[in-house]
Parts: sequence; structure tokens; C-alpha cells
Amino acid sequence: MQYRTLGRTGVQVSSLALGAMNFGRIGRTTQDEATAIVDAALEAGINLIDTADMYSAGESEEMVGKAIAGRRDDIVLATKASMPMGDERNHRGSSRRWLVTELDNSLRRLGVDHVDVYQIHRWDPSTSDEETLSALTDLQRAGKIRYFGSSTFPAYRIVQAQWAAREYHLSRYVTEQPSYSILQRGIETHVLPVTEQYGLGVLVWSPLAAGWLSGAVREGQEITTSRSAFMPQRFDTAIPSNRARLDAVEQLAKLADEAGLTMIQLALGFVTAHPAVTSALIGPRTLDHLHSQLAAAHIVLSADVLDAIDAIVAPGTDLAAHEKHDTPPSLLDPSLRRR
Repeated sequence: MQYRTLGRTGVQVSSLALGAMNFGRIGRTTQDEATAIVDAALEAGINLIDTADMYSAGESEEMVGKAIAGRRDDIVLATKASMPMGDERNHRGSSRRWLVTELDNSLRRLGVDHVDVYQIHRWDPSTSDEETLSALTDLQRAGKIRYFGSSTFPAYRIVQAQWAAREYHLSRYVTEQPSYSILQRGIETHVLPVTEQYGLGVLVWSPLAAGWLSGAVREGQEITTSRSAFMPQRFDTAIPSNRARLDAVEQLAKLADEAGLTMIQLALGFVTAHPAVTSALIGPRTLDHLHSQLAAAHIVLSADVLDAIDAIVAPGTDLAAHEKHDTPPSLLDPSLRRR
């Protein structure tokens, strides 16, 4: 396992981190299975575990808490808030009212007295940076969180939050958690240069592109990944963007074979090669999934392989731009771009 410094915090974290989104109902993972995955991940040298309040409506946090009981101090523990936690309109967002309440809920579910990294799951356009940062700074001073970060923020919002922290003399975001893979490289254009400029740690999610880069998606084979069962439109190869992804996957599979790598090793080796990336979040549902991903822990791709990847999917290119999670609200709601 390789280790890197998380931004400018001085905290050392593994280049592969364990994402717990599949713990619970989302991944149909039992407590025993989740504990076995955590045990194997820690044994392999992973020391960062990332979850969120909304994963299976809190069940993931509960499972993580039980799995790490008795060894909390050896783990860099991260969770997230701001996504809806029910139908109540104020049980979401990044207001002081909700963050103070929901952090206590997360700490209770996790069975701990603090988390190491508390992340705002998505930018909340209805809440000012000052409101959110002041709440997070107070929670940090209270000892309930050590650091805080953002997740899937557009580049301009990352910059704005850094300036707001400076203007109001508040603590700042020290990490960003964006989506990044060979098939979705858009963050190379704006987000990663900004994180490098401000010295943020970067924990990338979906490095296997929701299963497209797992080796299970190939030309002429029925797609039976867990994601394809509940998001079939994202795997329908009659859709041009999905056809483009499949064409790229076929070229990448040939490249991986020539390099003596699995598709998973190629995919994870690619994202961890970027100098702005601290860790790649892997989200296994089973021990077999975990072991296939841990096989990438030592992989360092050669310049020739990285150049070949660039020739297949150009730097800064998203093959499925419509699936971006950091799109400015005005591009989604026509009323916001008309006087």
C-alpha cells in the first residue's frame, strides 16, 4: 500500500480508501459481510474509511461503527452530510441548524465522539458559504470534527469557499471529493488545478466508472452489474454516450491485457497517478470485489500506458457529460438563466 499526505493536514492516508456506500440496503451487504470487508481492508493497509449519513438512510454509518469498534484510533474516519435525510424540508442542506443536528446523529450511528473529516456532500445553493463554514468551524473547535471538506463541488465554488474562509476568518475546506475515472476526466480541466492551487487533499469516487471499468462490461456480453439493475439507462448501449464508453472500454481492455494488468488495475492506477489525487475510493460489495481492487494498490502505470490512455480518452473529456454531479443549477433550471 502507498501512503500520501492528505492535503496540507499532515495526516497520512492510503492511496486506496474504503468507501462504505454499499454497506446496508444499497449493496445488500450484511453486518458480518461489512465487518469482513473492513477487516481485510485494514489488514491490507487501508487506513481511511469514508461513508455518509444518507447511505442506506444511516445504515452504512451504523455498520461502519460496529466494524471499527475497538480500533477507532488507527482509522482516518470520514463521513458526509447535506443530502436529504427524509421528507422534512430542513433535514438536508448545509445550514448551521441541520449540520449541528446531523453531525450528532452521525456520531451516534458511528459510535464515536468525533470524525476526522466531515464533508459537505453537495454544494447547497440556498446556504451561504459564511453560514456553512462558521458552523463547521464551531464544530471543529468543539472537537467533534478534526477537518472538513467538500464533495463534488464545481471548481468556482471551491474557490469561492476558500475566499469566504479568508474573508470571515474561518477554517477552510481542506479536502474535495470529486468523481473521476478514465471515462470521466472533466475535473482535470478545472477542479484538479484548483485543488492543487489551494493544497486540498483529493479523494476521488467512482474510479471504476460505476462498473464500466470493472471488467464486467464488454462488447457482446450481457451487462449484469449491480448498478445496471437499477440504472439501466446508464448502460443501454443504444444511447450514443454509452456506445462511446463501450468503445473506449474495448480499447482499454486491449491496453490492459498488453500491459499485463486487469482492467481494475488499469483504472485505479490511472486515477492515483494524477499528482492532485490523494486517494481513490473503492466501494466493494463483497470480499472478492475488495481483493480484486486491492490488487491495484502497488500499481504504478508507465508513461507509455498513460499516453495510450490519453489517446483513447482525451484529457479533460467526459464521455457521459450529462451524468456530471457538479453541473451549475442554471444549466438544469431554465428559470435561473432568464430574466
